[in-house]
Amino acid sequence: MSTPTTVTCDTCGTPVPQTKQTRTSQARARYCSNACRQRSYRLRHRSGAMDTGLNSELLTQLSSFVGRADELVELTRLLHEVRLLTLTGPAGVGKSRLALEVAGQEARRRRSEVSVARLGAVTGADEARRRILDALGDEPDGATATASAPNRLLVLDDCDHVLYACGTVLTELLPKRPRLSVLATSREPLRLPGEAVFSVNGLTLSGPGSGSGTSYADNLRSDAVSLFVDRARAVAPDFQLSRENADDLAEICARLDGLPLPIEMAARLVRVFPPAELRSRLHDRLTLLTNGWRLAEERHQSLRAALEWGYPLLRPAEQVLLRRLSVLPGGFGLEAATAVTADLPRAAAALPELLIALEAKSVITPHSGTSSGEPRFHMLESIQCFGQELLVAEGEETATYELLITWLTTMSLPLRSEAVVPFATLDRLAGERVNLLHAVRRLGEGSDERQLLLTGALAAAEGTRGRNAEVAGLVEHALAAATPDSAYRAVALEATALAGQGSAPEEAARRIDAAVREERRRGPSPLLGRLLFVRGILRQALNQRRASVDDLEESLEIGLRSRHDTLVALNRGALARHRLESGDPSTAERELEQAFTVLRDGVAPQLRSAILSTAGSLILEKGDLKRAEEHFTEALRCRAHHHRDAARALEGLTIVAIRGHQFERGLRLLGVAERVREEAFQESSWWRLQVEQARETALRAVPVSRAESWLKAGRAMPWRQALRLALGEDSVEPQDKPASHPLSRREREVAALVVEGLTNRQIAARIHVSVRTVETHIRHIRTTLGLRSRAHIAAWAAQRRTDVPEAPAPAATVALRRLPDPRQVLRGLGAGGGPVERQLRGAYELGRDCG
Repeated sequence: MSTPTTVTCDTCGTPVPQTKQTRTSQARARYCSNACRQRSYRLRHRSGAMDTGLNSELLTQLSSFVGRADELVELTRLLHEVRLLTLTGPAGVGKSRLALEVAGQEARRRRSEVSVARLGAVTGADEARRRILDALGDEPDGATATASAPNRLLVLDDCDHVLYACGTVLTELLPKRPRLSVLATSREPLRLPGEAVFSVNGLTLSGPGSGSGTSYADNLRSDAVSLFVDRARAVAPDFQLSRENADDLAEICARLDGLPLPIEMAARLVRVFPPAELRSRLHDRLTLLTNGWRLAEERHQSLRAALEWGYPLLRPAEQVLLRRLSVLPGGFGLEAATAVTADLPRAAAALPELLIALEAKSVITPHSGTSSGEPRFHMLESIQCFGQELLVAEGEETATYELLITWLTTMSLPLRSEAVVPFATLDRLAGERVNLLHAVRRLGEGSDERQLLLTGALAAAEGTRGRNAEVAGLVEHALAAATPDSAYRAVALEATALAGQGSAPEEAARRIDAAVREERRRGPSPLLGRLLFVRGILRQALNQRRASVDDLEESLEIGLRSRHDTLVALNRGALARHRLESGDPSTAERELEQAFTVLRDGVAPQLRSAILSTAGSLILEKGDLKRAEEHFTEALRCRAHHHRDAARALEGLTIVAIRGHQFERGLRLLGVAERVREEAFQESSWWRLQVEQARETALRAVPVSRAESWLKAGRAMPWRQALRLALGEDSVEPQDKPASHPLSRREREVAALVVEGLTNRQIAARIHVSVRTVETHIRHIRTTLGLRSRAHIAAWAAQRRTDVPEAPAPAATVALRRLPDPRQVLRGLGAGGGPVERQLRGAYELGRDCG
């Protein structure tokens, strides 16, 4: 028999009696007495080697916890269903704070005893193992645990760099300790059996598109903005969210991706930089945001340190891909990733695996619901900034941008070589819109002629979404910077003409004239055919009928000669419009029949919409209102989300409704069409006469005051509601009936008092109920409206002030109002308060305390 190994006390070194020695191979602390055990606990706690929270006080944080209400509910549910739950997410997203908040709830509710092991500073597997076991203390192992043993929750904070060590320990602990649950935080999952993974995202922002242009109430509902204001007031007590700085705060939070760490750092700078200045400096955020808490771990001292801490944990190939993908701010699919890594050997074959790995490590995030059905990812803006810094440091910037520009140029070449750009190409360009813009700005620093093609492609991509006027300045810059003999110049001139056709049709005509001259010098080409078609359409709108027909017929001839069926069909459709307006409907019908066989599918929706509207106009001339309505409705569906291109279809439906004696529907649609027409290019005089005649018919048929009210209602109607009305999906009657209020009258009274900034106790005294009843009402309000705090209730109620009953008067006034005296009944309620802005500020401040 082997001599038993002598075991000594881990605190004083005294030999441990045989009865206190463990028979398992598991490394555990051993003590000769309870005094040594307590002494070891105090030493470990003071040295920071452990953070054991067996009560809620040890989990209490010094700063307030903002937002994450839904996450807390979901995590609490998951924690009771699984034994290993890992919070994943990028650096600075607040995984540790959220985990501690969940653990604190568990401790306060006495559901579990909580232990916390902070692993961020450990340097090896052995130290990580010791830290985890120390956090659990000298517990009995699973073999001796009883059913009456308390539930234990172990929080493992920052497991990123010791994933294997954590996995090894947990694989031993969890089977032996049936009442142990683990809540871990890491940038990637532990990948253990039974693990549930919860991805932590940034705080909610003001709106779907980010910051600017959102309303004041939207910002009150934003958890990211609430966090910024809370942290800013800690260093500047007078700081307030106002209508003047709301857009700046929303943009700052959006540009920082809703991540709490950089938002807190930015907020603490308001003593030096006002929000507008902070917003303008975010391009250099890694240098700006360096003011983390003084005693925080080094990686939380600055945004750069937080990002740098996780970079060495990536494999070399993943590091290279991170750097390359940083030049794609608009997101990317497999094709784009392949393009920017085309100079790397064997990169294409490894890309799927690398993208999966970067997603697992919270470097990139998958997009959901892409139109193509192909996987697409995006990178947070702060990670992009970090990746671009590394790209420059590694000397890869010039080569990577050249790969990006070459790929986008190849994608855009159909604009130069095709008579009609395939809709699939336009759809691809639209998907890369932000990357196109990024590349154009990069090329804008020089005279590279490719910026002419890329700005033209950007304009075409925006045109498919009805926003081509927004890139006109970029195209103008490219025209001024690039060489005058570039083969791409005509493409850029066409883009400026299309961008200005609604606001400046004469200038658009001059630009398309220049484009045609440029291309004529190169001889007949598919591009010349397209330019002549565009000029013919513009001249038709300017009532230059003869010149328009000449252009369309020449374009038709080019299409026939080159056997380009789509170009031929487009010209036949445009010429059919001319025949119809000239009083030759039979010829127009023959032209349309030949066009429809080609144009039903495969062309841009705005082109298909124009042909359908022409067909509707032709059928309208024949007096077939039902079929005309079908064509105008289909034309509108083609451009349902781009109202600038929908004016003709709306006017056609207006004429149909008025000729069918549906005067209310017709006038409402006419009001919508008049508003839309202000932003669209003008129509021919023939069509304008048709619309005016319909208007006069309706005005003669109904009283003037009623007609004007319907027109006014149409002009003010939101686009989505107008679309439902035009497409027959919504009748006009329900619009005249007030919608039922989502809150009861008592709940509306409580909401009105919240706007005044009253506490729950003050509200209870005002309306003569208990404080618990007020709490119940506020909880019901938040649940019904989907709001997160009292501040959100105040914003909601203030926006609907006319719908919210006035606040009840004080008790004396209420007593008087109970008397059956008409004068008392007519007496106004004593509602206090002041301007809405001041009331909202009071409610906002109170909301931080009353939640």
